Amino acid sequence: MPFRLNKYEGNPILSPNLVCPWESLSVTNPGAWYDDDTGVVTMLYRCADHDAGYMRRIGMAVSKDGYHFERVSDRPVLSPCSDAWDAGPVEDPRIIKMGEWYYVTYVGYPEWQGQVYIPREKRPEIWVWPEYPDEFPDNMKWRGVRTGLALTRDFRTFKRVGPITHPRADDRDLVIFPEKINGKFWRLHRPCWRGPKYGLDAPAMWVGSADDLLWWSEDETRVLAQAKYPWEGRKIGANTPPIKTPEGWMVLYHGVSPEDRYYRIGAMLLALDDPGTILHRTTDWIMEPTEEYETVGLYNGVVFPCGAVVIDGTLFVYFGCGDKHVGLATCALDELVAHLLTCPA
Repeated sequence: MPFRLNKYEGNPILSPNLVCPWESLSVTNPGAWYDDDTGVVTMLYRCADHDAGYMRRIGMAVSKDGYHFERVSDRPVLSPCSDAWDAGPVEDPRIIKMGEWYYVTYVGYPEWQGQVYIPREKRPEIWVWPEYPDEFPDNMKWRGVRTGLALTRDFRTFKRVGPITHPRADDRDLVIFPEKINGKFWRLHRPCWRGPKYGLDAPAMWVGSADDLLWWSEDETRVLAQAKYPWEGRKIGANTPPIKTPEGWMVLYHGVSPEDRYYRIGAMLLALDDPGTILHRTTDWIMEPTEEYETVGLYNGVVFPCGAVVIDGTLFVYFGCGDKHVGLATCALDELVAHLLTCPA
């Protein structure tokens, strides 16, 4: 029997807020954190308005039961910084905690993109990418997408400590492990690197270690996994920060089918003492787009989690639906791990 996550019957749990301009177009791709002491789930979500530049920011909502969320601010908690590397959209937050601090990775752009969700032949030519001289940094000339790191204790004020990926790697889907392993920080990420130099036909999941969270050397990164099954043939990438279990680090990841270009979700178990070793990997997807709010949106056919938390043994997976809404799926964590243990590496 295939293993499937159980989608919540009350989905979507968050949708665009038409009375609030900065999140009137989409509310999606949520990161999440569960506080065992307070019993509160904090969600950071990507949101967008109808601006011609397709402006994206990060909003916040909280829940006392994991199902029903309330927005807690009339403004974004993280917005583009006009005079920094992330002057364009910011999106797709992922959350871990070490000590008293939360570590939030997010995707940043150097400029606005325009309404890229509209087919090019139908897109109004309102936004034009600026022309920069050859002497400008690559990140500007190549419209470089990078992943940045922000630190916070309260999800209201953030220290934006800077980008942690190469300016020409289009490197995203980045998750940091929530503790040091063998004295080093570890991460999963998905650079655009492919071709004969890398032995890859499509973007893949990479794993790397570092002594400092801001300095990740290419010498300490390697391919972890590449597309292997039909449902993930176009590319794969990590989704949720790793969850530690006795059997290994559990990570949700996505694959994109070359046929329908749908985003589907699978799972992996990585070795506790060596995150570069895959112990088990689902051969089949555990969640795919099926509902209209998942198959019809700004991107048709996507379920995309950035956060998963465990509450009383239940895994709560918070995911973006069609790049427009937020959905929830659940399962017993031990049942997912038991299923993974039946899967090959």
